[in-house]
Amino acid sequence: MSLVPNIEALVREPWLSFQLDGQHYAVLLNQVSEVIRDCAPTPVPGAAADLLGICHLRGNIVPVMDGRRRLGLKDAMPDDPSAVRIVVFAHEAHRVGLRVDAVGELLQPKAEAITLPPARSGRVDDPVQVVMGWQGGFVALLDVARLCRLHRELQHVA
Repeated sequence: MSLVPNIEALVREPWLSFQLDGQHYAVLLNQVSEVIRDCAPTPVPGAAADLLGICHLRGNIVPVMDGRRRLGLKDAMPDDPSAVRIVVFAHEAHRVGLRVDAVGELLQPKAEAITLPPARSGRVDDPVQVVMGWQGGFVALLDVARLCRLHRELQHVA
């Protein structure tokens, strides 16, 4: 797998933006199956610290991760609890939810605004693919397979 993403491929699809701890993130819209209101997932004993639990979604069991914990952000109540949503990602046959502070708008990125993120030591599973300048700050585009820790699972399937 190449560490340098194909920028041209990333600008063909709109990105769905969302917020976590005041920071902006996004995923490719074609990797989002739906956005649902926050729920209380059933805890899973012995699960990773960033896994809130599982929920039933239209007959499927979907793991739900805490976006703040997964990205190493401070664990605090969002400014507006009524805006909290769960973004459900679809990657191949997998579905995984991510609790976010708020869902933003659809972004149509331009290739010239996209750059590789600065190197962050100690993050071998860093899900940030690229960053894009936006509204005086930036938006980090996340790799859904890495974010949901599916890349390791998928390497063993053959």
